[in-house]
Amino acid sequence: MNNPSFSFEFFPPKTDKGAENLRRVRDKLATLNPEFFSVTYGAGGSTQDCTLQTVIEIQQESGIEAAPHLSCIGSSKGQIRDILNTFKENGIRRIVALRGDLPSGMQDIGEFHYANELVSFIREETGDYFHIEVAAYPEMHPQAPDFETDLDNFARKIKAGSNSAITQYFYNIDGYFRFVDSCQDKGIDAPIVPGIMPITNFTQLARFSDATGAEIPRWLRKRLEGYGEDLESIEKLGTDFVTEMCHRLLEQGAPGLHFYSMNRAEPSMTIWKNTIGSI
Repeated sequence: MNNPSFSFEFFPPKTDKGAENLRRVRDKLATLNPEFFSVTYGAGGSTQDCTLQTVIEIQQESGIEAAPHLSCIGSSKGQIRDILNTFKENGIRRIVALRGDLPSGMQDIGEFHYANELVSFIREETGDYFHIEVAAYPEMHPQAPDFETDLDNFARKIKAGSNSAITQYFYNIDGYFRFVDSCQDKGIDAPIVPGIMPITNFTQLARFSDATGAEIPRWLRKRLEGYGEDLESIEKLGTDFVTEMCHRLLEQGAPGLHFYSMNRAEPSMTIWKNTIGSI
């Protein structure tokens, strides 16, 4: 376990109150000196301006590198080129490159069909200027027909010029390491950082997990369901479980951890202090 990297993800706030909350959360998490913060991007670029504004503020006020998510679906090469130039003008050096989803009602898929095409375009336009992260799905992308096809799709993203990957969150460690082994068998040696989702609201988590294919172990689901609306007990069990999972991931060679903070500081900080903070 050699100097694992760690980072935190935010979503862009929609209100002034949300922006103030994010600043407080950012400042608390910045005391942990993460490698970077990432900021999500809405379907079809629906939060593009807010994402950029949030990223610039993070870098200027926290001193921590910030990485905007950039989705390409529904976009032209000219639009992406303009965005990349704006990133460069504002000192942004890291991007999380994604295919993204078409927003409801939009018919034009644009000039990019897959994330590997976006990665290739970024490299063609900017060379090695950006550190590019891509997404990985240890339990398979929900739209993929099978694991082998999904693995081939991931390999194309890496070979297009990605530096590293961040996974969809998961609660099955064996699935993550099987995915990493399968990648290595295909000659993929880029770091694949586990995405970590703290458990604080089971109803919300179950709904999102069912939609994305992130498996919640049956025993854990049953225990969490049994707590009903007892959020304190849900969060305690969730924190204990995710902390143990993070320990095992790092002990078995994961290169770091990427926390999906949901714009809250305490759940991720508690897990960090119990894992990386104790190294």
